[in-house]
Amino acid sequence: MSKLEPIVEELKTLPAAKLADAANYIHRLKETSTAERRAALGSTAGTLTPDEADELARIIEEGCEQVDAREW
Repeated sequence: MSKLEPIVEELKTLPAAKLADAANYIHRLKETSTAERRAALGSTAGTLTPDEADELARIIEEGCEQVDAREW
């Protein structure tokens, strides 16, 4: 049984007002998570120098975009 199933069962027993509170809380958690991801991306975007970016692109081209048919 996943962690979600008992939570859903508990939610089903809540009165409408409490269910609305739970929904609002879940919505705020999701908004916070999205904001945290955007902040992390914003704080790291543009931190590579052009030389570092070129090196990273070269490494990706050489090692990550090749398919080895023997591995299938």
